[in-house]
Amino acid sequence: PFAPITPLEEARNYFKIDGESPYMLKITPVKEKKQSIIPAVTHVDGSARVQTVTRDQNEQIYDLLYCMKKRIGVPVLLNTSFNVRGNTIVRTPSDALSDFLNTGMSSLVIGPYLLSKLNPATLCKNPKAV
Repeated sequence: PFAPITPLEEARNYFKIDGESPYMLKITPVKEKKQSIIPAVTHVDGSARVQTVTRDQNEQIYDLLYCMKKRIGVPVLLNTSFNVRGNTIVRTPSDALSDFLNTGMSSLVIGPYLLSKLNPATLCKNPKAV
């Protein structure tokens, strides 16, 4: 299942949530005004299985989320167990790359690396394309 990941202090801006949810154990409503902004992580019933993160928990993801907020205005990314129907869950970078290349995903982050199927010229013309 697809789920949103967001900085803990941003969670209440998008979700009706109290406290933290570092392990995606809470299903909570997505605020109605935000559902159209984050449709990929909003279930058909308007809920989401939110994961919150703090800088102390994962500095790289936390900084990436704020980078996305600066870039596109939204500090929420799609987080998933990363498995494609019919395949086992991704266990290695090679598995991730194979699934990335064989699905409709446009971008993939593995550690400090960003892979993108988007044409670099497109990114220059439209930096919000990522």
